[in-house]
Parts: sequence; structure tokens; C-alpha cells
Amino acid sequence: MAVKALYDYDFPSADRAELFGDDQLVYVHWEGNPLFCSAACFRVPKALGFGEFVETVVGPWAASDPDFDPTAVRDWRVNGRPLDGSAVAPLTELGIGHKALLQFTA
Repeated sequence: MAVKALYDYDFPSADRAELFGDDQLVYVHWEGNPLFCSAACFRVPKALGFGEFVETVVGPWAASDPDFDPTAVRDWRVNGRPLDGSAVAPLTELGIGHKALLQFTA
């Protein structure tokens, strides 16, 4: 069912990219895990390497699930497209931009 606002929303978004400087928001979703039923959002530097992002951000977050095995993480996708999970390039070079959705299975 469509919803129509009764007035116009005419204001800039509070989470637009230019407000974050050298950082960006990245959403991470562990698919199929009932403990993490939706994506988590992290503020990270744009220049952060993917491997370091996984090790310092995703790993500690996912480790709150006692069944988490970091060696079992696979099938990385960014906005639905396959992503090489072994990449060491900065997030932005891998197409991981502001408010991108990273998904993985484990």
C-alpha cells in the first residue's frame, strides 16, 4: 500500500556523505543468522582496507554470536554484487561507498 505524506519534506538528509568527511557509513548483514536479523551500520574511514575492515569491525561485531567462526565467512557481496573477500584494496576502490550494503554468509 502506498503512503503519501501530507506535507513536503524539504530538508537535506542528516546522513548525507558530505557530512562524514573522510569517513562513510557501511551496512553489514550476516545473512541467515537469526541473532543478526538486520544489517548493522558502522562509521569507518573510506581509505580503510577491506581486510582490516573485516578484522577490526566485522569480526568483533560478529563475535558476539558464540557460533561465529571467522574462517567460515564466505560469499561477500556489495549491494548484491559478488566481492572478492580477500581484497586488500581500500573500501572505496572495491565499490563500497557511503551507505553501501555488505552481505556475507558463514
